[in-house]
Amino acid sequence: MATSYMDYTLPSTQFTYDLSKNPLFKKDENNYINSLSINQLNTLGNTSLLDIFLSTGNVVEPHIHQNATELVYCISGSAVVSLINPFTNELLHFPITPGQVANVPQGWWHYEVATVDHTHLLAIFDAPVPEAIFGSDILRLTPAKLLAYTYCLDEKKVQEALAPIQKTVIIGPPADCKTSTAPVSNSAPNVNHQPYVMPNVQPNMPPNTQPSMQPNTQPNMQPNAQPNMAPNTQSNMQPYVNRLPYWGTWVDPRIIHEPGCPYYRELPVNTNIQEER
Repeated sequence: MATSYMDYTLPSTQFTYDLSKNPLFKKDENNYINSLSINQLNTLGNTSLLDIFLSTGNVVEPHIHQNATELVYCISGSAVVSLINPFTNELLHFPITPGQVANVPQGWWHYEVATVDHTHLLAIFDAPVPEAIFGSDILRLTPAKLLAYTYCLDEKKVQEALAPIQKTVIIGPPADCKTSTAPVSNSAPNVNHQPYVMPNVQPNMPPNTQPSMQPNTQPNMQPNAQPNMAPNTQSNMQPYVNRLPYWGTWVDPRIIHEPGCPYYRELPVNTNIQEER
């Protein structure tokens, strides 16, 4: 608990609260969220929670909590908690049933999908007031022209696709959704996922172009460098050692150090030295 300097003898000290008095969002009678923070219960300290009720196929939309880790506890029903691990670039899915939890580290992109009716989840945060940035706000507030330009998309199609998003969704699909898309629960996320691996693309090289040298057959090991040997002269790039990918983001060493990686290099063997001997 955070250090508190409040006077617990005051009449204003709060030890109990009814969450039904503080609704955060309500889609309908079966899909709604109530909230509890230090604003409602002043003795909470460094904790808060969301009381989440969902029916089959309803989604707590993709979002991040920029100020807190979220622990999702399943009280009843069942749900799939999905998140993107930014260190491995994997989309992970964790089904939970009553008594089970899934943890979402602070700032990680995630969402929850109910797979049965009467699903009840408790989301617990290590912050006095949970904050969130929702995917619907990112999509509706980012100019369609910028999205189209950045990702090489058709601007008119982007505008058409995003036009229905006029407000923060929180629980989707929106009550007035008229698309014919099947509920998410009919195509539940595949929990037996395959890790995402960065595409084998090098600058100024066509996709899936393999380096001309023979890859090291030992994974996760440094190149087999020999002393007094000439440096790699096959390209202007240095060997992958201590080098981040050219797109400027951090990538887990298990990805960038594997044979076949665009930045994997083996230093060539200097045959001239052997002949001189």
